Amino acid sequence: MKSIYAYIFSISVLMTSGSLFAQTRLPDIPLDQYTAEQKAAAQEFEAARKRAPWGPFAMLMYSPQLMNNARSMGDYLRYKSAFDTHLSEFAILITAREWHQDYEWHIHYPIAIKAGLNPEIAKAIREGRRPEGMNDDESIVYDFTMELQRHKRVSDTTFAKTEKRFGKKGAVDLAGIAGYYTFLAMEMNMARHPVPGGGERLPRFPD
Repeated sequence: MKSIYAYIFSISVLMTSGSLFAQTRLPDIPLDQYTAEQKAAAQEFEAARKRAPWGPFAMLMYSPQLMNNARSMGDYLRYKSAFDTHLSEFAILITAREWHQDYEWHIHYPIAIKAGLNPEIAKAIREGRRPEGMNDDESIVYDFTMELQRHKRVSDTTFAKTEKRFGKKGAVDLAGIAGYYTFLAMEMNMARHPVPGGGERLPRFPD
C-alpha cells in the first residue's frame, strides 16, 4: 500500500512542478509539411527578418496569417518605436516576468543588458522587487508597464509623466510593447513553449 501512495505522491509532485507538462503542445512544423499558405507566410517572414520563422513565430505557423501580422507589429515595436532598445527591452523584461514567460526572459535578458540595463535592475525584476537606482526614464517605464500588467490601467499621475517625457506617441507605443509581449507570452504559455537548451525557468510567484 505504501508503494501505491508513494507513486501517487511522486506523480502529484511532478504535476505540481510542471514536469509532466514540459512537452510543447505546438511543435515546430517540418518545412516539407508546410501548406501553401504556410510556405507563403514563411517567405514573407524571411524577407522581413532575413531568416526562417523561429521561436514563437515557428509556433505561430499553425496560424500563418496571425504569425506574419504579429511579426509586422513586432518589427515596429522592436526597432522603430518611440523608445530606444534599453527602455523597450526593460518593458519586455517586466512583461515576461509578470507572465512567468521563461522563453521571453531568456531571449531578451541578454539584449537588455547589452543595451545598457543595469543587471541589478534586471535581478530585482526577476525577484519581483521594485528596482533601486533606476533613472527617471526607467522609473517611468517601470511604473507605466507595471500598472498596466498589475492593475490593467495607468494612473493619471503615471500617464502625465509618460506623456511629458515621451509624448502621446510614447504612451501609445509603450502600451503597445507591453501588449505585444503579453500576446506572445500568452501564446507561449498556452503552448508550453520550451526554453532553449540550458535556459533557466523564472522563479514562480505565489498565487
